Amino acid sequence: MSKPFPDGFLWGGATAAHQCEGAWNEDGKGPSVQDHITAGDRQTPRRFTRTLEPGAYYPSHEAIDFYHRYKEDIALFAEMGFKVFRMSIAWTRLFPSGDETEPNRKGIEYYRSVFSELRRHGIEPLVTLQHFDVPYGLARQWDGWADRRTIDCFVRYATTCFTEFKGLVKYWLTFNEMNLLMHPFGALICGGLLPREDTTVAMGWGRDTPEEATRRFQALHHQFIASAKAVQIGHAVDPANRIGCMIAAMVPYPRTCAPQDVLLAQRRLVEGNFYCGDVTVRGEYPAFARRLWAEHGVDLHWEPGDAETLKAGTVDFYSFSYYSSGCVSADPEQYGEAHTGNMVMGLPNPYLKASDWGWTIDPQGLRWYLNEVFNRYRVPVMIVENGLGAEDKVESDGSIHDPYRIEYLREHIKAMREAIEDGVDLIGYTTWGPIDLVSASTGEMKKRYGFIYVDKDNQGRGTLERRRKDSFYWYQKVIASNGADLS
Repeated sequence: MSKPFPDGFLWGGATAAHQCEGAWNEDGKGPSVQDHITAGDRQTPRRFTRTLEPGAYYPSHEAIDFYHRYKEDIALFAEMGFKVFRMSIAWTRLFPSGDETEPNRKGIEYYRSVFSELRRHGIEPLVTLQHFDVPYGLARQWDGWADRRTIDCFVRYATTCFTEFKGLVKYWLTFNEMNLLMHPFGALICGGLLPREDTTVAMGWGRDTPEEATRRFQALHHQFIASAKAVQIGHAVDPANRIGCMIAAMVPYPRTCAPQDVLLAQRRLVEGNFYCGDVTVRGEYPAFARRLWAEHGVDLHWEPGDAETLKAGTVDFYSFSYYSSGCVSADPEQYGEAHTGNMVMGLPNPYLKASDWGWTIDPQGLRWYLNEVFNRYRVPVMIVENGLGAEDKVESDGSIHDPYRIEYLREHIKAMREAIEDGVDLIGYTTWGPIDLVSASTGEMKKRYGFIYVDKDNQGRGTLERRRKDSFYWYQKVIASNGADLS
């Protein structure tokens, strides 16, 4: 037995509506950009289609049917002992096109039922307002977040959530992994920025021209304004609300000790993490932003009052996802075919192993990142995504043995304990995918994260039956001991 975590530590798991809910067009829900993205796998990229193609498989349409099975799933989370459950509200379940003036009451009643069920089991909801599912109506009509009018739509949506769910939800996140919008990969899923040409395209479309970079950074600026306004409204509606940002942790190591590599790693660290962190936590753009804009040809438009809005709407805590780390090199010849793995994570690390999907496994990188973030911002920190995507085998007796997942999580929890000893104010940990769900990057089910197995394959076939894996009982023990027993 090791030293337990601080009293009141929030143990739990994390999901997203488009990856687990399903019921994509039921009870008044409108389509999001996710509902127009096909499935893929390790070899086949996901595709965005402006119209739904007959015969194509869109995994968000059913996902794992949490919409109809939430009571069963929440009971399983409670059996593990969850203190918190991170989930997202599907914006289009409340505002089907995104620009309506009145919400869909069936959507509100659904989420009220989910939050009430969580509270009945003693689980605190942690709710993300936008998790990769921009309303397709706003994307088609206004180019999503590139248009400033989307701010008003989001503010109306956020105000509705804060008002309707007052007393049921205390912890909120405004935007999921908002720093991905700095990269071409995030244009569609984070910003709702549709491809300009009217063709079917793969995710990560387009070249990073000054025009496209301006489009993305302008959309991100609009999200900063929307987030700041939402924070102010959330605090006004209920002073007990605690509202955080959510960043995809970018952990870059220099490939060598050459000064050029060290400087590049430093730059990737601050640009990848602190561009969004500084705006949402400190209320102002960092000093390096102007150089970043100039080098990418970004011409950012500000409205009067934007600077004041950002300063008045800073978040209460910093949350992030962490899966992997990578290396960077100032020598372009180092990349070549090796530039694979987790989207923008860089070169593989020769000192570390990787998952079957090429994501480097690096628990010590989590401790390093926790210290970097906390020492910069000095606000409470929460890890809201961390986990291992792997193939799981169901044995003939129905059991599922996943020691590789237990090992991954055990080592990351050890790193968290060390970070707390370092002085980091870490308040919670929600593993990604406590139940198997659709992979955001590949759209497949084969890449499983959960403690709970869901009977469904990459083609959407299966009974959706839930089964407990070995890791289910291990995490149950971890929570019951408040992190002291990791055996």
